[in-house]
Amino acid sequence: MIQTQPRETVRVDLGERSYDIVIGPGLIAQAGAEIAARNPGVRCAVITDRNVAATHLDALLASLAAGGVEAVPLVLEPGEKTKRFEELIRVCDHVLGARLERGDAVVALGGGVIGDLSGFAAGIVRRGMGFIQIPTSLLAQVDSSVGGKTGINASQGKNLIGVFHQPDLVLADSDVLDTLPIREFRAGYAEVAKYGLIDRPEFFAWLEKNWREVFSGGPARIQAIATACQAKAEVVAADEREHGARALLNLGHTFGHALEAATEYDGRRLVHGEGVAIGMVLAYEFSARMNLASPDDAERVRRHLDEVGLPTRMSDIEGGLPATDILMKAIAQDKKVRRGDLTFILTRGIGQSFIADNVPVNEVFRFLEDKRAS
Repeated sequence: MIQTQPRETVRVDLGERSYDIVIGPGLIAQAGAEIAARNPGVRCAVITDRNVAATHLDALLASLAAGGVEAVPLVLEPGEKTKRFEELIRVCDHVLGARLERGDAVVALGGGVIGDLSGFAAGIVRRGMGFIQIPTSLLAQVDSSVGGKTGINASQGKNLIGVFHQPDLVLADSDVLDTLPIREFRAGYAEVAKYGLIDRPEFFAWLEKNWREVFSGGPARIQAIATACQAKAEVVAADEREHGARALLNLGHTFGHALEAATEYDGRRLVHGEGVAIGMVLAYEFSARMNLASPDDAERVRRHLDEVGLPTRMSDIEGGLPATDILMKAIAQDKKVRRGDLTFILTRGIGQSFIADNVPVNEVFRFLEDKRAS
């Protein structure tokens, strides 16, 4: 197969734990060679879900076999509800049952759910095993597969139980995105746009002009993924465990996670990237309400996300939402809360996000009440 598009490699610089994010076409077919070259003799547990397995598992297993990499697959059910203790135990039992050693690896083939769950298992089995991410969704390629955050959900909120465990390698095959339902691609695009809204206004402007080419594939798609990964890699290298600037990556997530919790993580009503899209608009609108940014900026964000087909209003969520005090309880469980004080990622304009501590609870409550009615 002739490679018609160049690969991009982004390095996550973490000293002895540094790793590459390889981005480009045909990487699942080359996975065995890529993994064997970096870790000769490694054995792997491949964790995936039923939807991804139907399309990509056979190709990955063939590639691993061709590279001399022994692999034992485990197929789970798709969806956010898989990120729970029962499935974590199942993955751990699978890895131990295969008698994989600390120097072997857990391979996550799938989206963010599979990556988060598999990475958590890799981080705790034998007190830490090798971990390889092969993300098959746009959202996972530009966000959850990079940076070492792993975990599962709790009844109190999303991603509240987990560990930091960096991967050894990320293989982001741009071709697999052609198999995504358009809704899932759009959801991932919200995370791509996020990097422009955090601190790269020129990237957001580029996306406004080129988003159709990103959706259709080709060099623009690879460029967008590489730019997003580079942005995240720089933040992770500077603040691996989110003690400071890394929190900026959560733009839109405090509101978005609360909305996901309010829908009980029902992907038929709301998927993660959609929650982030609504959450980013809310963050910009709340910033404008607090006289930190212009309402024109919030409208610009909404207009672009509307144009690509993402939900941008709380009223866009089917089935309605619980009372505002229930949403506030979910916000109070957010990982960015410190000693009960609310911390949000707010903005002074496009690409001018910042960490806002001690955000008044009553202001957030009144804001959400108003947004529910709009």
